Amino acid sequence: MKIAVSVESTSDLSKDLLEKYDVKVIPYEISIGDLTFKDGKYSTGEMFELVDKYGTLPKTTALNEFEYGEFFEALRKEYDGVVHICLSSGITSSCGNAFKAAEKLDNVFCVDSQSLSTGIGLLAIYARELADSGLSAKEIAEKTQERAYKLQVSFVIERLDYLYKGGRCNSLQLFGANLLKLRPRIVLSEGKMKADKKYRGKMDAVVAKYCEEVLSEFNTPDLTRVFITYTSATPEMVKEARTALENAGFKEIIETHAGGTVASHCGPHTLGVLYLNDGAQN
Repeated sequence: MKIAVSVESTSDLSKDLLEKYDVKVIPYEISIGDLTFKDGKYSTGEMFELVDKYGTLPKTTALNEFEYGEFFEALRKEYDGVVHICLSSGITSSCGNAFKAAEKLDNVFCVDSQSLSTGIGLLAIYARELADSGLSAKEIAEKTQERAYKLQVSFVIERLDYLYKGGRCNSLQLFGANLLKLRPRIVLSEGKMKADKKYRGKMDAVVAKYCEEVLSEFNTPDLTRVFITYTSATPEMVKEARTALENAGFKEIIETHAGGTVASHCGPHTLGVLYLNDGAQN
């Protein structure tokens, strides 16, 4: 059977990776000031320039059931089945709309990723590998949903002003964090984002410590592949992350840029390592 694997634009997979694994994308619509456009139209750097120009963060509107229905119907004309991997239901109502649209169509199944960014990308690649092995769309969706709960998805953030502009921390927290140069770690837990740790100092040293602690806490990684995903990063930041992951034994280390939505809410110099944490026990 010919199975389509699809995601929303928040998967942060590069064009090369989307083509390599034949992953289809339905984009979110983003508004900044009076400018509205499809997610992916602008690069990460261009998004930062737009945020500075308009002095406001992007707003995204949940994809509705009709939009998903049209998207899935178009895929069904070309494929025997569809497996769609959604941005976490704990973050957006789009996920529920996708499930409703899929229920009305034959051989279309959705997966709640419980994740964002290249956490979704990891599941999409896994789903493609299952499809290539000959499994049905329903079997692929079931197995991918099971693995969604094994994702390790986290980021470390240099600046809090972007989170502050988005109403995610108050002015006192912003003042204290900037004064002390605190760098929060954001993790996905039960499908929702939360800050669970704070680091201090220069970002290359922070990234090294962040990677050390993540690999220690989530210490049963599937070493097949790992993503280093960032809004922007210095060569030193990326080097620290890559060195930590190489030492951990990952076979494939993939670097990607976070897309417009993540980038504009987290700001420059936000970096995360993302992997499936269901490998062999240490």
